[in-house]
Amino acid sequence: MNKSSFFIISQHAVIEALKNPKRKVLRVFLTEESKKNIHRENPKKDLLNNVKVYFKTKKELDKYSNKENLLHQGYVAEVEHLETPLLKDFVKNADNKTLVCLDGVTDPRNIGSLIRSAVAFGIDGVIIKERNFPRESKSMFKAASGAMEYINIFEVSNINSTLKNLKDKNFWVYGFDGKGEKNFSDIKWKGNNVLLFGSEGSGMRKHTSKYADFLLKIDIDNKIESLNISNSAAIVFHHLSYLKKIVD
Repeated sequence: MNKSSFFIISQHAVIEALKNPKRKVLRVFLTEESKKNIHRENPKKDLLNNVKVYFKTKKELDKYSNKENLLHQGYVAEVEHLETPLLKDFVKNADNKTLVCLDGVTDPRNIGSLIRSAVAFGIDGVIIKERNFPRESKSMFKAASGAMEYINIFEVSNINSTLKNLKDKNFWVYGFDGKGEKNFSDIKWKGNNVLLFGSEGSGMRKHTSKYADFLLKIDIDNKIESLNISNSAAIVFHHLSYLKKIVD
């Protein structure tokens, strides 16, 4: 487990980290107003108990976010990494689980937004190549709006071998591509599934796409060439969540 610390910023990212019993929060830097807001929003629990709190002005906190050109909203925290979950343990007893696999996706904001949608719609985990995962990115944590605390993120060394192993464990792999064979809403989503999305620019690598059982598309107006990956993913996640509620 990586015990090194790093900084996160913004209201939701910091507050949800404080709520997570598995997240070690070393220090928080707050304005007087942000401290009051934490107590107003969480009157039944002292989230700042046993945490070192330092009060700063907004200008003093700017140094934690100026480099990335982000708004800190009066909230900065120094935190440790969460325990990294193992995919092999997760799949042992997987039943009707849905995982997302990101092939070459590197933009921290897109990854954060996708994770936010994944948590919102009940996705069970995100698979990403370990060297592509910006695990200490303030932009990613801010875009995720606290969702980093509530989802399994499986860091793997090789996407292709991971997909092969999942197929051997009775997971269906669905790759999303603008030239896909079917519209994703025509699929009868059952069993364990992997939703495979390619990079923001070039999409899925050709070799990786060979591990998909089906290539699917999202029907959109032909005036638009494509959707941002986080938008595409949110549409699919919502559809699967809706179907699950109907079945349940």
